[in-house]
Amino acid sequence: MKPHPTLLAAALAALLAAPLGAAATEFRSADIHPDGYPTVEAVKFMGERLKALSGGKHTVKVYNNSVLGGEKDTIEQTKLGALAMVRVNVGAMNNICPETLVPTMPFLFRSVDHLHKVLDGPVGEEILKACEKEGLVGLAFYDSGSRSVFTARRPVRTLADMKGLKVRVQQSDLWVSTMEAMGANATPMPQGEVYTGLKTRLIDAAENNYPTYESSHAFEVARYYSRTEHSMAPEILLFSKRAWDRLSAEEQKQVRQAARESVPYMRKLWAEREIKSYEIAKAGGAEFIDVDKKPFQAAMQPVYDKFITDARLKDLVRRAQETP
Repeated sequence: MKPHPTLLAAALAALLAAPLGAAATEFRSADIHPDGYPTVEAVKFMGERLKALSGGKHTVKVYNNSVLGGEKDTIEQTKLGALAMVRVNVGAMNNICPETLVPTMPFLFRSVDHLHKVLDGPVGEEILKACEKEGLVGLAFYDSGSRSVFTARRPVRTLADMKGLKVRVQQSDLWVSTMEAMGANATPMPQGEVYTGLKTRLIDAAENNYPTYESSHAFEVARYYSRTEHSMAPEILLFSKRAWDRLSAEEQKQVRQAARESVPYMRKLWAEREIKSYEIAKAGGAEFIDVDKKPFQAAMQPVYDKFITDARLKDLVRRAQETP
């Protein structure tokens, strides 16, 4: 869903006029997902914790459901300071902060437990820190589940079935290359346009996790969900560096603590939501298909060769893979 131009202009004017720092502040945060989605509820929870930690001085207001635009738009607004915060999939940051390529790489994580160990440790901290040079302060990683391919006309059962499919991907060079390595024709598109694209056959397929597949109603127009589980690319919560620098050291500490406390809450909501979304989609007619992932994994080496090129990124990938 695209934001109404008048609403967007009015909201941005209000955001730019809002004071930060010394005065009581309502930090504005953007999200593309609807109310009830784990990322939305986690940032609301963060706001509650921040209010408590700051003695009622600071709060968070979530502008969700793409009301302020898609992920690319809201990242730019956050860099400019028009928004204090934004929650996006890490893939949306790949062309901005190279270090975010690492957790986005296909088949990097062996399991959810491995994902958490990597992101909660030194590797995750380094990636968050790297965003600061691009005007964005990395606060936390949230879960985003395993991403798999869902199709409208025919199911994907083998790697060969991907050949020629027009697949929606995030607006990221890495996601384009990942789908092309599978033999598909990658089509970058905002998440809000996926349902219509599938319904009108502008695209043949898309790829995402259970909750997005269900909450976007994509299962109504693309009933074949093939569990390729090619990525566990996490969500990332970012704060505007311009806004951050106007906060005191104590206020920065409070924001970081509130963000950290929201992570286990988000993970709990996510685990519950995955089960619920799977059941809703299945009841709505979705067909879930298990595939042999080994041929998909083998096809990814050219993607690593293309994107993990310098020594720092190679080291981060190696350390992530070697995390027990």
